[in-house]
Amino acid sequence: MATKRGVSLNSPALTYDKGELCIEGVSVKKIAAQHATPFFVYGQKTLLSNYQEFFGEAQMAGLPRPLVCFALKANPNKELLKLLAAEGSGADIVSGGELRRALESGIPAERIVFSGVGKTNDEIALALNCGTNGVYSFNVESIEELEHISVVAAKLGKVARICFRLNPMVKAKTHKYISTGNKTHKFGLLQKDILKAAKDKKHWKHCKLVGLSVHIGSQLLDLKATGSAIVTMGELARKLPHELEFLDVGGGLGVAYHPDEAKKLPAISTYMALVAKSLEASYFGHFKVKPPVRVVFEPGRRIIAKAGFFVMSVLRHKVSEDQRFLIVDGGMNDFMRPSLYDAFHDLVPVKAPAGKKLPTHVVGPICESSDCFAHGRPMPAMKSGDLLVLSDAGAYGFSMGSNYNLRGKPTELLVTGEQDIRVVNKAQSYEELR
Repeated sequence: MATKRGVSLNSPALTYDKGELCIEGVSVKKIAAQHATPFFVYGQKTLLSNYQEFFGEAQMAGLPRPLVCFALKANPNKELLKLLAAEGSGADIVSGGELRRALESGIPAERIVFSGVGKTNDEIALALNCGTNGVYSFNVESIEELEHISVVAAKLGKVARICFRLNPMVKAKTHKYISTGNKTHKFGLLQKDILKAAKDKKHWKHCKLVGLSVHIGSQLLDLKATGSAIVTMGELARKLPHELEFLDVGGGLGVAYHPDEAKKLPAISTYMALVAKSLEASYFGHFKVKPPVRVVFEPGRRIIAKAGFFVMSVLRHKVSEDQRFLIVDGGMNDFMRPSLYDAFHDLVPVKAPAGKKLPTHVVGPICESSDCFAHGRPMPAMKSGDLLVLSDAGAYGFSMGSNYNLRGKPTELLVTGEQDIRVVNKAQSYEELR
């Protein structure tokens, strides 16, 4: 972790050059001179490096024909998706809108998995009609969903490719709002229900079982539950009466938002070794001839989080006895994670700070006390107009934003190298608000 004048930079894309903060070598001050704050900035080099490392480590671990399906819910920006599509990425989508965005960005239907518990019939029809054979798979989360897909496929004269999402009944060590692998959660099917449905011929006239998937949560730093879930999936795969084309191990691998998390963050190589070991023990190792089953991944955060930054300007500060407040122009409508999850994100002054730091509440303009990016964070003295960067904002930043308080969503920018800065999503005007 790089430091400069006592400032911890919890991102390889951030550096100080002559006392000024840069994102992939481009001065934040220079960017802010051309674009009004608040805004998001993404680093192309970091994004592609993250994807290439993930895919490369899957190959190095010997996982057969890995397909990396980027989770659009993390960040659906079309220009970023085009970059990933060119690298061979697929897409993990959870709505008709995300399906359209993936296709528009150059990700073909045969590299798209459709997850989510609430697919509508219109969305199912859209997914069946795209590409030659529809999407790569519907990750089915209930028996009634399977029945609905079958009815829609029959009406369209199609055969739907089905992947059962297994609920392995494990408890992932993560925030309760993003834990998804226990029977108390709305996601996935229990083993006994999958086995019963797989053997029931009425489901398979217009559907074809092609895979199994498992996804137990997001921001996972402890992989014990992950390994257990994959083993459970592999064991279930051996019991099914159908030959499978793939096993989908989901996503959820975390990143180090807080410096302390860097000490327990699993390396990609460690994660891939766990996946390979778990599948070998529970599935591949039980066959004399290894079956031609590929491995699918659904990462989002690990690919994009550290490639994104949210840049804000200081509006003013105030002191209420022993409480200090730094008021910025970005709000919880722009970046929700601290308010929703009490999540930690580095807050880095664009000008290298000097002098004493004092406990400070960094807050936005939204009329909610939850509109707070940091509580009592040691911060240097800053004045109106100073720039502040919230790091690791690429995942679940812009994608979770809203127009609360009738605020337009901010500009998104891309640093492409050689000091080039591109607008990849312009700020909303008042006239564009609904």
